[in-house]
Amino acid sequence: MIYFVGAGTGAPDLITVRGMRLLQKADVIIYAGSLVNPELLSYAKADCEIYNSAKMTLEDVIDVMEKAETKNLVTIRLHTGDPSIYGAVREQMDLLEEKGISYESCPGVSACFGAAASLNLEYTLPGVSQSLIITRMAGRTGVPEQESIESFAAHHASMAIYLSTGMLEELSQRLIEGGYEPQTPAALVYKATWPEEKAFICTVADLAVVASENGITKTALVLVGDAIAHQHYKKSRLYAADFETEYRKIKKD
Repeated sequence: MIYFVGAGTGAPDLITVRGMRLLQKADVIIYAGSLVNPELLSYAKADCEIYNSAKMTLEDVIDVMEKAETKNLVTIRLHTGDPSIYGAVREQMDLLEEKGISYESCPGVSACFGAAASLNLEYTLPGVSQSLIITRMAGRTGVPEQESIESFAAHHASMAIYLSTGMLEELSQRLIEGGYEPQTPAALVYKATWPEEKAFICTVADLAVVASENGITKTALVLVGDAIAHQHYKKSRLYAADFETEYRKIKKD
């Protein structure tokens, strides 16, 4: 069996309990060495075969999986964060299906949630934003035209922008062109939840300057939106004394 496991945001204790247990029983682990914290490999058995996919092609990865399957071994494909977000897992799954090899997925904590925890943020503040947009700038891999930064910025929702640290000047310009004010709150979070994490609150206009001043060129997440300032929001109606639910009656004076 092949298991696609989310490694979480970086801290080795932020993998799910299920993910940890799968690593502990793995015979083969193929991990994304460029992003996954190698400390997670300490959960593996002493005789586990470990491969770094940063040095492998898609075909190489599938070949290791296929050979392990012929020996009835347990194989873990360890992806950074949650495999469903920028994990390039679908192409692997399709090839496994063609070969008749079974697989399962185990979710993980994505970077935007690790970053929110580090900054004690709530992306969905009533009266400010009730949506979180997860996106990225076009780079070596394209982005559909209808999913441009400008089109998403027009919603003024909370945004988590991945894989864009090397294009911050352009990102700021496009966010502003899309509708965010230059002084809209923003955050730059480098390696969220890792020991070397750096987190900076700034504005949309200042993202590139903050990155330059702090030597951040990659492996950082950009957060944008008024929710980052956690001001001028409304309290949740769910806990209001005059709001009746299935579990609580209205409290009268």
